[in-house]
Amino acid sequence: MLKKRDLLILSGLIVLLTAAVLVTNWLQSKQAVIPYAVVTTITGDAGTSRAFTWYTESKDSSAVVQVMERDEDGGWESERMIEAAAVSTAIVNDGKSSGYFVHKATVEGLSLGTTYSYRVGSKEQDSWSGAAQFTTSTKTDSFQFLYVADSQGETEADFELWGKTLNAAFQHYPEASFIVHTGDAVEEPGDEQAWTYFFEKAQKWLTQIPLMPATGNHDEIDGDASAFTSHFNLPDNGAEGSLPGTTYTFQYGNALFIYLNSESNIDGQTKWLRERLEQADQEWIIAVMHQGPYGGKRKKALNDWVELFDEYKVDLVLQGHNHEYSRSYPLRNGEIAGDAQKVLERAGTIYAVANTSGQKFNAKKKDLFYHAVHFQNEKQMFVGITINGKQLVYEAYDVEGQKLDEFVLQH
Repeated sequence: MLKKRDLLILSGLIVLLTAAVLVTNWLQSKQAVIPYAVVTTITGDAGTSRAFTWYTESKDSSAVVQVMERDEDGGWESERMIEAAAVSTAIVNDGKSSGYFVHKATVEGLSLGTTYSYRVGSKEQDSWSGAAQFTTSTKTDSFQFLYVADSQGETEADFELWGKTLNAAFQHYPEASFIVHTGDAVEEPGDEQAWTYFFEKAQKWLTQIPLMPATGNHDEIDGDASAFTSHFNLPDNGAEGSLPGTTYTFQYGNALFIYLNSESNIDGQTKWLRERLEQADQEWIIAVMHQGPYGGKRKKALNDWVELFDEYKVDLVLQGHNHEYSRSYPLRNGEIAGDAQKVLERAGTIYAVANTSGQKFNAKKKDLFYHAVHFQNEKQMFVGITINGKQLVYEAYDVEGQKLDEFVLQH
């Protein structure tokens, strides 16, 4: 029979064990709602709004984004802090719960040309991301942006290369306002660990600078792009019949960006493309897609799009997929229509492929009549594009900082 002292000791141990279990469960639940894969995008007016996406490993019914001016007195308790609730969704793979949850939110009513701090997370669990900053557009007609292709990878080492590419790009273009990515973010879209590396290795940029991705053949497979689109809060203004988030447009400054999906609904996008081009009144029109009509090789299935690019004098088509560098002469009606280094008065459309920002390189394909520049240097590359009123300057660099190509478009 237990003595009174033994009973007290046993009771104390039970209380301590119970408390330890409760604390452990609480810590685990809090850790499960720690945000990761945080990325910012543009879904509306770049001067007055900003969109966000993040993942957690458990359900969070109180997910929000909080935004305040960078030096706001009172911090996150300030009366001027703006808060927007997220739309939260359980991620399903092959009809089964993946155990992941995605949260998307948009903040509106921001001021032009203003720097804000923000954090995303759970109000209920008081679990937050680290604070990051972004700056809204000033409605200027002078700005810079980055263009990269095919970060496509699987391992942590693969995505270290992607992170180093962006590090080099922002060393050259510290004022870049957003990033155009022409598709194939990861090797397998359902590989959440690869997505985690994709965001982790470029975290300091993707939490601050909008990343605007196109859909590649490794992003949409057999008509399913849900794993890809779940990671980004993208404009809801795409083509009828296309998967939401795989086609869209956005405006920045005096430029219109039209994102096309080369993987499905090609014919269905043609009508939408014509409508967008008919309505366009911006100084610059730039199309973005993964597999392009004039890359390392031709994709003739896109000839209807090319005819519209010719008719409406699209300035530039940014492409991916080929994992080599190529850049066309200005083209019009299937023929060279101007000088390779300086294109005047919309003489022709230039088509480019920025090699790769990741680990995979393909052998250089055969030179074709439209290639002004065409090579394989087996180095990650990035492009900086500067728009200043009626002039656009395109500069291509390797990850070591060597400039390998340049041209000017002048209206």
